[in-house]
Amino acid sequence: MASFNLAFHTRLDNYAVLQTFVDTDIQSQDSVVVAGADHGFSGTHTVISTEPYEFIGVSDEGDLLFDYNVIMENQFIYKNTGTDFERSVATGTVTFTPSPSWVSSSDVTSWLGIEVATANDTAFIAVCVSAANSWAFRKRREAGYTDSLTTAPDGAAKLGTIMYAATQYRSRGAVDGYASFDSMGMGTPTMSLGQIMQLLGCGRPQVA
Repeated sequence: MASFNLAFHTRLDNYAVLQTFVDTDIQSQDSVVVAGADHGFSGTHTVISTEPYEFIGVSDEGDLLFDYNVIMENQFIYKNTGTDFERSVATGTVTFTPSPSWVSSSDVTSWLGIEVATANDTAFIAVCVSAANSWAFRKRREAGYTDSLTTAPDGAAKLGTIMYAATQYRSRGAVDGYASFDSMGMGTPTMSLGQIMQLLGCGRPQVA
């Protein structure tokens, strides 16, 4: 969960337009919680747009209109009925807590081909699934994708997320990962992070 201070706000054509001081990584269709804001802006809202340009109203067809000559960084817009008012300094915060749920514990146990032995195992698999969902969603977002929180973007991304969760489960108690062994006693990895990233559709990390 991350919380950011609001910098400016306005309302136009029943849309709230808010800006923060820094980049929040909020994207369209994300759910955000605005607190401590004036003009009835507080509450849980679904973001409609994060276009970094001045919002100038709604077309007859209901499309959002922007002035692409005026840059408005760190901006997010959501539906908010009320009286229009000019852009002004805002109070309050916006909290963004993505909770993706692309894969489940049953997906992971099916891939592992095992039945959990104890309630403790069941709980740990759930922890690994939660971590894998968050990690895979974040990695794809860093790569420029805009994904649903509830449905994996495709079968490859879902498999990559399952594999990452399974890796974390099998690494339980290990210092630095785990290894399986062939008949000659040589340690052989069963999967690689590169393979998982490929399934997620993420290229190599960008460097400065």
